[in-house]
Amino acid sequence: MNRCVPIADNGCRVTQESVESLSSCWLDTGSSLEWHCLFVLPPWLGAWWNAFGDGRSQCLMGVRQGDELIGIAPLRVLEGEARFIGDQDVCDYLDFIVAPGREPEFFRVLIEELRQQGIRHMDLGPVRADSTVMRGLVPVAERLECEFTLDREDVSYELALPETWEEYLGLLKGTERHEIRRKIRRLEEAARVAFRGVDDPREVGRSMDTFLGLFRANRPDKAVFMTSRRALFFRALAEDMAEAGVLKLSFLELDAKPAAAVMCFHDSSTVYLYNNGYDNRFRSLSVGFLSKVLSIREAIREGKKRFDFLKGPEAYKRRLGGKPVSLYRCGLRIS
Repeated sequence: MNRCVPIADNGCRVTQESVESLSSCWLDTGSSLEWHCLFVLPPWLGAWWNAFGDGRSQCLMGVRQGDELIGIAPLRVLEGEARFIGDQDVCDYLDFIVAPGREPEFFRVLIEELRQQGIRHMDLGPVRADSTVMRGLVPVAERLECEFTLDREDVSYELALPETWEEYLGLLKGTERHEIRRKIRRLEEAARVAFRGVDDPREVGRSMDTFLGLFRANRPDKAVFMTSRRALFFRALAEDMAEAGVLKLSFLELDAKPAAAVMCFHDSSTVYLYNNGYDNRFRSLSVGFLSKVLSIREAIREGKKRFDFLKGPEAYKRRLGGKPVSLYRCGLRIS
C-alpha cells in the first residue's frame, strides 16, 4: 500500500510509490499519464535498481489529486541531493512522468515535499530539450524563486520515418543511398542473409548469450564496459522488457551464423536503438552498419513513426538521416 503524505496543494497529496505500483499505472489504459521516456518505464526502473541500487532507499514519489495520479518523480536521494533513478552509463536520458497540463501543480507539490524532507538540491540530467523537466519544472522553479543551472551536455539523434523503404532511401543523400544499396547487394551475394527478431521471453535468455558475446568481441572498449554487473543488468532488462512486450532483439545472420546483433526497444510509434555488437570477422561486409539499416527498414515495415538513435554523436546517425536533439543537465537548488 502506498504511504500518503498530508495534503500539500489544491487537494493534492504526495504518495510513496513502488515499482510494482508504477507498473499498474503504466498498464492502466485509463490513466492520464504519458510515458514518453523509455528509461523510466517500470521494467527499466526495476532492472536498474536491482542491479545498481546497492541497498539505498528509493524515493519514488507520486502526486495524486483525489484518486487520480497526476505525476511520478522516479528519484533517489543521497546526502540531501535528489537524482533520477538511473545513470548515464546505461540510461541515455531521463524525465518525470506527468499527465499533460498538470505540470505546474505537480512540480509545486514536488518541490514543497522535497523542501520539507530537507532535500535542497536536484541534479537532473541528461534530459531532452522537449522533456517535462525543460517544459514544466524550469518555469515553476523560476516562479518559486529556486536557483537552477542549465548546461548543454550531449546530443541524441532521431529520425522521422516515412511510410515506405523507398521513401526513406529518397530522403538520404545520393551517395549514402547508393552505398546502402551497394552494401546490401554485396552482403546478399556473399551469403544467405536473414534478419531474425527475438521477442519471446522464453528465448531471450539464450539469445542474450549471443548478444553479449558479439558486444564484447566487437571492440576492446565494449569488452571493458560490459562488466559482470552490467551484463546482469542487460540480461534482466532484456527479460523484463520482453515480458512487457517492448523488446526488439534482432540478429543479422549469414548462412545461419550470427554476424551482428541489435538491441532495440519500442512503443506504439517509436523504435529505440539501444546497443549493438558484431563479429569482426565479417567487418568487411559492414554487418554492424547494415544491422542498423535493417532495423530502420523493419521499423518502417511495422508502421513506426520515429527511429531514435539515442545518445551520442556517432557519424552513422547523421548518415542515416538522424536529426540532432540536444541533451541538458539541469541543477535545481531549493531555497
